[in-house]
Amino acid sequence: MPTEILMPALSPTMEEGTLAKWLVKEGDEVKSGDIIAEIETDKATMEFEAVDEGRIGKILIAEGSAGVKVNTPIAVLLDEGEEAGDIAAPKPEATATAAPAADAEPAPAEKGYGGPIGAPVAGGDKGKADQGGRIFASPLARRIAADKGLDLSQIKGSGPRGRIVKADVESAKPGAAPAPAAAPAASQAAPAPAAQAPKGPSADAVLKMYADRETTEVALDGMRRTIAARLGEAKQTIPHFYLRRSAKLDELMEFRATLNKKLESRGVKLSVNDFIIKACALALQEVPDANAVWAGDRILKLKPSDVAVAVAIEGGLFTPVLKDAESKSLSALSAEMKDLAQRAKSKKLAPHEYQGGSFAISNLGMFGIENFDAVINPPHGAILAVGAGIQTPVVENGEIVIRNVMSMTLSVDHRVIDGALGAQLLDAIVKHLENPVAMLA
Repeated sequence: MPTEILMPALSPTMEEGTLAKWLVKEGDEVKSGDIIAEIETDKATMEFEAVDEGRIGKILIAEGSAGVKVNTPIAVLLDEGEEAGDIAAPKPEATATAAPAADAEPAPAEKGYGGPIGAPVAGGDKGKADQGGRIFASPLARRIAADKGLDLSQIKGSGPRGRIVKADVESAKPGAAPAPAAAPAASQAAPAPAAQAPKGPSADAVLKMYADRETTEVALDGMRRTIAARLGEAKQTIPHFYLRRSAKLDELMEFRATLNKKLESRGVKLSVNDFIIKACALALQEVPDANAVWAGDRILKLKPSDVAVAVAIEGGLFTPVLKDAESKSLSALSAEMKDLAQRAKSKKLAPHEYQGGSFAISNLGMFGIENFDAVINPPHGAILAVGAGIQTPVVENGEIVIRNVMSMTLSVDHRVIDGALGAQLLDAIVKHLENPVAMLA
């Protein structure tokens, strides 16, 4: 029978997405591994591959549709000999507005493909079946199994949620010992509801307040909703405290100019931000207790310095992560940062490129901002807010001299890093910035 293609979860936290573009049309033949659509998450546009072979019988969700929930059918795949007329019309009780009966079983996601990445397979690895004993396998896999005389209940499925696909039956050997009966999977507890954040005025109240003023409504996209939720939660739940220092950049600016002149033939131009990234990475190695994240009921200390850097894009921001930054040269960090920033602005980053890290940098100096306090991006232990370098009178050896001074504020999660430890980290950052030659040692 026709197979539903479901809206995939392209990251562990994805709940809905935008079907940005179809790369196939109704009637097209597809093979396993073919790219059939582009899906926009709150952070990136990612390609969606077909799992099974077949023909696109019907496209259920038009391209450009936003807010498509994970596991929603988006298209129907037909096997050989099947026609579009075989596609059953949706049942009224399956509509989103219908309330399920209290004792009703949830429809198994395995009827289609595309469910959450890494979702656990209930009921064992082999011959995934529902409580009625039905094996979930693609039509092509069933036909190949019948031709080879294979028992599907003895085959381990590698498709989403244990679904048996073509590759599984092609590699299976007949006569395998039957798998022991799997114990019924324990019913998963419903996730605990998120803590209710204090709410401001309702939308209706705000609209009424400005009813006599000319306004333009801007709908929230997935990225802005995520930023609002995560940073609202961060400010309410993370005990921030702030440490402030200034660094004199004169030696760094001279050293940078010398290096850029020597690297000009290689097309390399180092920015001040590259030096800041390197200084933070080295400081995290020198103060390893500060290279840590909050993990709910424990603290995780990282060995490498994985430094995230905030990149402003239209409608929001990304924090791509430079992994193992302590062991990379300034030119390598510069090239990697330019690549990540460019792909961030076109929403082409993969989740592993903007998730993780223990520490972040937010630099608004290029906009003339002298100093500011940044909000920690959980689960990071700290974030460094960097202001502009400004010509400032400084007293040195009893004399007033003009120095290029940059203000920095370290926002710290007090659950992870205490005051003295944060002070040590910020001191190490300043020392590297004021003695940049040592960063090459």
